[in-house]
Amino acid sequence: MISLRRAFSILLIAAAALLFGSCSKKTPTLNLLVWEGYADPSYVHAFEEQYHCKVSASYMGSSDELVAKLRGGSAGNYDVISPSSDVATSLAAAGLAEPLDLAKLPSYSQLSAQLTSLPLVHVGNKTFGVPFMWGPDPLIYDTTVFQQPPDSWNVLWDAKYRGKISVWDDLSTVYMAAQVLGYDKPDPGQLYNLSDEQLEAVKKKLLELKPNIRKMWSTGGELTNLFQNHEVVAAMGWPLMTNQLRKINFPVGETIPKENTTGWIDHLMITSGSENKDLAYKFLEFMIQAETQKKVTDVTGYTPANPKAAQFMTPEEVKDLHLDDVDNYQKRIYFWQNVARRAKYNEIWNEVKAAQ
Repeated sequence: MISLRRAFSILLIAAAALLFGSCSKKTPTLNLLVWEGYADPSYVHAFEEQYHCKVSASYMGSSDELVAKLRGGSAGNYDVISPSSDVATSLAAAGLAEPLDLAKLPSYSQLSAQLTSLPLVHVGNKTFGVPFMWGPDPLIYDTTVFQQPPDSWNVLWDAKYRGKISVWDDLSTVYMAAQVLGYDKPDPGQLYNLSDEQLEAVKKKLLELKPNIRKMWSTGGELTNLFQNHEVVAAMGWPLMTNQLRKINFPVGETIPKENTTGWIDHLMITSGSENKDLAYKFLEFMIQAETQKKVTDVTGYTPANPKAAQFMTPEEVKDLHLDDVDNYQKRIYFWQNVARRAKYNEIWNEVKAAQ
């Protein structure tokens, strides 16, 4: 017969085993480092419920912030990232992203061939990312101040808007100034390969802009607040801010000036250090499906990489996102490319920011 003491010990061990078993079945967490708007509960919650997991998102303010975090040893802290077209290639080449098994992504074949055929996330014969969303860096303006859309980026330099302008704390502002100086003619790719002499001229042009700058924004919400509080009347921004301001009935307009603009193709990648690669694949597949793409567009105002998202849109939404005339719209956007001398560009930009 088992003694009472031994029976009690067995019960304790069984209880401990049950407790340990329940603790070991923690809800898996998928960690993201992405742009604002790419982990909104309006669509991420459905993924969490479907796969019984939690999605935890951190947001980045610039491509350089993403690169710094990944190169600084934080790659293992994140499972999925959303690099733009200016750094996607370098992240793939540096081994910071996982080469993808496209057979695990059934919706990949639905994505725009214009985007999947670009070399941005292809290194060797391997594919390291899926195009997700794309769009321009437009000129955003307060329609109570500008009854007509400003037709040139030069409006940002107009002395009458002293202290009323905002620009992004990012190399995109360098590209914009280079466009104003005409360095994208005849080859738009020159924006991403400026000479030392051209970069010095860009620096001079941006230093002339500084008296007009109320603040350099680093997050989308920051620029939205600057407009909402009537601290700025015009800025380089993203369609996300235009979308946010329209939702609160702020009188906002958005335009691509005559000099054209730069733009981005955001990709989703799985980090090489991810410990949740199976769940990360499920997330990529979920995010590129047409129905999810429509929901992301509702939040961001960006154009989806999956054209089949249009079937869930009104004719007006299709037109607003330029899905009815993609080719002509893209002619006005010079998509970011890998910047070989990125350190030099950042040096110039930091000198502009530091100048009083």
